[in-house]
Amino acid sequence: MGKQIISSRQFTIITLLYSIGTGILIIPASITKDIKQDAWIVAIIGVILSLLLVKLFISLADRTPTLTFVEANEKILGKFFGKFTAIGFIILTFLSAGELLYFIGIFMKTEVMPETPTMAFALLFSIIIVFATYLGIEVFARSAEILFPMFMFIFIIFVVCISPEVDIKNIQPIFEASSKSMASSIVSFMSIFSFPLVVLLMIFPSTVNVHKSAKKGYYIGTIIGGLVLIIIIALSILVLGSTNTAQRAFPSYALAQRISIGNFLQRIEIVMAFMWLCSIYIRTFMYFYASVIGIAQILKIKDHRPLILPLGMIAIVISQIVHPDIVHSNNYNKETWPLFSSVFAIFLPLLLIFVAKLRKIKG
Repeated sequence: MGKQIISSRQFTIITLLYSIGTGILIIPASITKDIKQDAWIVAIIGVILSLLLVKLFISLADRTPTLTFVEANEKILGKFFGKFTAIGFIILTFLSAGELLYFIGIFMKTEVMPETPTMAFALLFSIIIVFATYLGIEVFARSAEILFPMFMFIFIIFVVCISPEVDIKNIQPIFEASSKSMASSIVSFMSIFSFPLVVLLMIFPSTVNVHKSAKKGYYIGTIIGGLVLIIIIALSILVLGSTNTAQRAFPSYALAQRISIGNFLQRIEIVMAFMWLCSIYIRTFMYFYASVIGIAQILKIKDHRPLILPLGMIAIVISQIVHPDIVHSNNYNKETWPLFSSVFAIFLPLLLIFVAKLRKIKG
């Protein structure tokens, strides 16, 4: 299969929507539970620190500009150790793809169609992901371009419509949380928001046409995505209050239920669901695409397309067994995921840069 190329603008949009991902629904509750009304402060600090993480990823990418993350592992660490770390990375992305299919199913069953089994939603969404992967990264990037203006338009309308419900007293007093709980919540926020950005090294910069612009896009997409999450978290606390936000499974969806303009614009929370489906589509695709491409590169398969359907079917199975219930999912995201993802988002890139310097590998 021929090499596919995307523009730096498309990469910026992918980064923006990818960084939002599942966070638009689950981050407000997860960090408000620990630090209450200071959650928005944690989000701001987390976004700033995430820029350092992006700098780390770009520094690594500069040393292997024509290779994917999986290929860079083998080039820098050697065939044996490189394959070992690459396999660990693929396990991370593939399990995460299955987990996001679980999230889609549990959200739709809980909030939208309670009579429909989660398997049905996972199956339907996986068909979209499999088809997009078969068409390739170029078609996916164009679909992201189409979804982006719709996402931002709905987000702006959402913010404007919910603003009359804001109560500034809900974020007072400020800086009440302890430094230990703040630090823990920052790591939790970054594990969902920016740790997964390492997966974008599977397409950056090897499939982007202008590397210099793509570097700026990496930062811009991360910043704008972070701003969206900061606004969502702040609005959840300002409208629902910290206690109510922490007790909700999907507080931003509950936030949309509060919108009421006159007697005609009500119950438009499904619009919030559309925003979330746009961002989770981008992240699920990237997890699955990285898994398929990574396996093909490890096995030295020139055409990755024969792997797509069987891996898609396995991902559906994983979505049904990865979490027995939402409580297990929340505990996993809070306790296991930050440690698991930090190995590949922080420690592995640092190791690769260190070894690359020793071996004098430069772009």
